[in-house]
Amino acid sequence: MDVKDILARLIAFPSVVGTPNGAIAEWISDYCRKAGAGVTVHPGPEGDRYNLFATVGPRDGRGYILSGHMDVVPAGEREWSSDPFVLRAEGERLYGRGTTDMKGFLACALAALPTLAAMKLRRPIHLALSYDEEAGCRGVPHLIAELPKLCNAPLGAIVGEPSRMQAVRAHKGKAAVRLEVIGRSGHSSRPDLGLNAIHAMANLITEVAEYGKSLTSGSFHHDFVPPYSSLQVGVIAGGQAVNIIPDRCTCDVELRALPDISPLSLLTPVRARLAALREQGFEVGWQELSAYPGLALAESSELATLLRDLTGQEPLAAVSYGTEAGLYQQAGIDSIICGPGDIGRAHRPDEYIEIGELAACRTMIEKLGTHLAEG
Repeated sequence: MDVKDILARLIAFPSVVGTPNGAIAEWISDYCRKAGAGVTVHPGPEGDRYNLFATVGPRDGRGYILSGHMDVVPAGEREWSSDPFVLRAEGERLYGRGTTDMKGFLACALAALPTLAAMKLRRPIHLALSYDEEAGCRGVPHLIAELPKLCNAPLGAIVGEPSRMQAVRAHKGKAAVRLEVIGRSGHSSRPDLGLNAIHAMANLITEVAEYGKSLTSGSFHHDFVPPYSSLQVGVIAGGQAVNIIPDRCTCDVELRALPDISPLSLLTPVRARLAALREQGFEVGWQELSAYPGLALAESSELATLLRDLTGQEPLAAVSYGTEAGLYQQAGIDSIICGPGDIGRAHRPDEYIEIGELAACRTMIEKLGTHLAEG
């Protein structure tokens, strides 16, 4: 199978984040075994979602991880020009949900696998595929925890998120939390007898938004756009009917932090403001939805130098979106981002990748194999 055929097969699996992914994991594991790789499939605690780890080359050596995720964001937008789960070719573009983010990278790695397996590798190349990355990197921590049983300490991880095949050394970290305010219901004609959870949440959101503005004058890192940590309220829910005092309201808050700052630590003032509502008679709840650290790889690192040689481009200092790379680095594995496609095409209708981008990515992966065969 060539890379386009593999991509078409991967796109056909509607592996939407938060849903079972056994079918795509099984297909990839079968393909890897037939290509000559050793494969291990690990179920997550959900019971219906799986991480996958495959290896070519000597298992007792220290090699590199090619990291990607099998899940995609939903594709319910009406603006799609065709079925998002059927690969459509139009000139140099291949359309479908996940083509750029990030089944294109997966297809390149799988297409290169038979060539890598046929090389006399002196060090291994691992393929680490996770689930539910789009929900805040929920699957990969379970895979990273298993790595000591699966391989010797890797020399580095290449996370194939879309970067136009220019390596990226840093990204921001992220935390998402759900705030809950519980009041007391009643008839809207007697507001004095109830506790309006939406009103309380509205005041809290105003305070949270003001706190978010204060971050713009905090720590700065000018490799990022924007060069500061940022906060937003993204979802609000509450109330039953206009004539019922709402007894419950929730809102989801997201914080994106510079890589040297813990995202959850920056949310401490938000948690304190939420807790203060207890003094007014409300009950409150705090739920961590997701969190992952930022990435910061030194410009002088061996991994950055390797990716410069493999791609022919100087690595980019930083991007503002997040990936699983920070979690690999947190586990002591040098990590960098490099993959086909453009992040600007991700998470939107008519997502696409270009055939030339896939070719460049496959070439990069096979050059890594040549490097490890010669090294």
